[in-house]
Amino acid sequence: MKVLGIETSCDETGIAVYDDQSGLLANQLYSQINLHADYGGVVPELASRDHIRKTVPLIQAALKQANITAEDIDGVAYTAGPGLIGALMVGASIGRALAYAWNVPAVAVNHMEGHLLAPMLEDNPPEFPFVALLVSGGHTQLISVTGIGQYQLLGESIDDAAGEAFDKTAKLLGLDYPGGAKLSKLGEQGIANRFYFPRPMTDRPGLDFSFSGLKTAAANIIHQNTCDGTIDLQTKSDIARAFEDALVDTLVIKSRRALDETGFNRLVIAGGVSANKTLRQQLSVLMKNRKGQVYYPRLEFCTDNGAMIAYAGMVHLKEGQHSDLAIAVRPRWPLSDLK
Repeated sequence: MKVLGIETSCDETGIAVYDDQSGLLANQLYSQINLHADYGGVVPELASRDHIRKTVPLIQAALKQANITAEDIDGVAYTAGPGLIGALMVGASIGRALAYAWNVPAVAVNHMEGHLLAPMLEDNPPEFPFVALLVSGGHTQLISVTGIGQYQLLGESIDDAAGEAFDKTAKLLGLDYPGGAKLSKLGEQGIANRFYFPRPMTDRPGLDFSFSGLKTAAANIIHQNTCDGTIDLQTKSDIARAFEDALVDTLVIKSRRALDETGFNRLVIAGGVSANKTLRQQLSVLMKNRKGQVYYPRLEFCTDNGAMIAYAGMVHLKEGQHSDLAIAVRPRWPLSDLK
């Protein structure tokens, strides 16, 4: 079964073709970072318009890369949520229309399920059950996964997501959008323990997260160390290092609790923040000490991409699931709603 995957939930247009026999045949990605950089964040209307311009040409490029034609496609998968409603409508409309024109089934895919299943694209995919840590610009969640569609939310952020906290703190440090990766790079030159940030909600039971206070703590320290409107580079680096250490420690502590609570010995980490080197290193140490295993998608599949949507769509299409002709998207779509 060859499935065309379409991802347009936010500011990246991802198109891929996945074959259940041969694996990933094509993967095309266009990022809108330069488009939104001047605004310091994603502008929904501009994102939607750019998806309109890019989606069809990328589909054509993906078919060419896979060396197939539309007649070879057995199904179409498109992201239907969560995400920006206008951006979602672009991918859903094109995906549903192509499936109708090609006389193949279409299936709406949950964006977060795509991230959760992204490690399945690797040569050594995780077996069920496992705990999934989904960390991105919009979500921070711990999920018990016992099978496809068998997801139990264990904990999530009650305010800012981890990636959002990274980007907002980077902006406070004067770094360009998107700043999360730039903050991590800056922190590599930082002196450990010069500054200390709290590990929020780790001093109480539970698996929920809160990062808005961490961002506020960073803002206060930045203000305290700013003189005449400027802050020296080493101090910036030290603050970035302390912030990243605190956020990563929090994610690791909560992941350990989730593993203890479920009794699982496999951990999956996915989403944009899963590309963070410090987080990967710390979770690898955690799982080594527990004699367990940790799984990540390759770096190109950490951020939004069509490959994860094509794979998730393939799984559901093979189970006989498909969407009707009505085009429906869900800006908010909890994984717990999936069957």
